[in-house]
Amino acid sequence: MQPTERREWVMQQVRENGKVEIEVLSAELNVSPMTIRRDLDQLEEEGKVIRIHGGAVLPKPLITETPFFAKESRRIEQKRMIAQKALSYIKEGQTIILDSGTTTLELARLLRNRENITVITNDIKIAAELVDSSLKVIVTGGELQNDVGALFGPQTHQFLKNIHVDLFFLGAHAIDVQAGVTSPTFEKSLVKQLMIQAAESTLLVADSSKIDQKAFSKVCNLSELTGFITDQDISDTMKNELSDSIDIL
Repeated sequence: MQPTERREWVMQQVRENGKVEIEVLSAELNVSPMTIRRDLDQLEEEGKVIRIHGGAVLPKPLITETPFFAKESRRIEQKRMIAQKALSYIKEGQTIILDSGTTTLELARLLRNRENITVITNDIKIAAELVDSSLKVIVTGGELQNDVGALFGPQTHQFLKNIHVDLFFLGAHAIDVQAGVTSPTFEKSLVKQLMIQAAESTLLVADSSKIDQKAFSKVCNLSELTGFITDQDISDTMKNELSDSIDIL
C-alpha cells in the first residue's frame, strides 16, 4: 500500500470510529508503529486529525464553549482583580502569550499603557484591544471560532511550535484537583498545550467559579504550571487541596 493510500485508509478509520490507536493500526496494516506515527503527524499537519497520546481523533467543531458576549460580564470584578495581580508578573522587555478568554482580555486592557512588551495571542478581541497601544502585538493566525473570537487549527499549531516566550497566561474552562485543567474539545486543549510548551513559565488565570469543574479534554496537570492566580472567593478547603499541586497566588 502506498503512503497516500495508507493515510486515506487511516482517515477512513478515524471517520468511522472517531478515534484510532497506533498499535491497532500498525497490526492491521502490518507496518511499524513509527510509520503510523509519521502518517498521523502528516494528517495533523493537514488539519485532518488531532494527535493524542497513543493515537489520533477527528477534529470536532468548537461549539460547546460559551459565546463571548454571554460570558464577558460574568464575575467581572473578580476577573479585573485577577488581571491586576497578573500584571505584576510582567516585566519590561518580556514576550508573553495571552490565551483566548475574558480574564486575559482584562489583562490586555491593563497592558495598554505599558511599553517594550511583546504580546502574542490567538484572540482577535485581545488584539483589537491593543491596536492603539505601543506594544508589539503578534496574532497567531488560524481559523476563527465564531462567537468566541479565538483562532485555532493547523496554522495556529505551526506558529506556536516555532516560538519561545517568557510567560504564558493560561485561561481555563474547568479546573479540578485530580483532572487538572480541562477544556471543551481536543482542539482547544491542543492549542493551550502548545502555548505551555512555548513558554518558560505558565500562570493559570481563572476565577474561582471554574474550580471543582471538569470539561471533556485534558490540557495539563496543575503540577505542570508555575502558579494559579484566582480570586478570594476560593474556599480554604479548596485552596489547601489545590496547594498540594500548584502555588495559589
